[in-house]
Amino acid sequence: MGTTDDKESDEFPPEKRLEAPNTSLIKAGIKTIPDMETLRECVAYENAHQNRTQILRRLKWKAEELREDEG
Repeated sequence: MGTTDDKESDEFPPEKRLEAPNTSLIKAGIKTIPDMETLRECVAYENAHQNRTQILRRLKWKAEELREDEG
C-alpha cells in the first residue's frame, strides 16, 4: 500500500516532468515535485539525458524550497 505521494510520482515520472514540449510545462513539472526522493530522481534523469544547466538550476532551487519546508 503506497502513499499518495508515491502514486503521484509513479504517474508523473522524471521523463514526463522534464521532457515537456515547452519550458512552461517543464517549470510546472518542477514546481509540482512533492518530495526529495522525486527531486533526486529528476536530477539523475536530467544528468543522464539532457544535462541542461537551466533545468538543473531550477531543480536546485526546488531542493532549497523543499528543505525550507521540512525545517
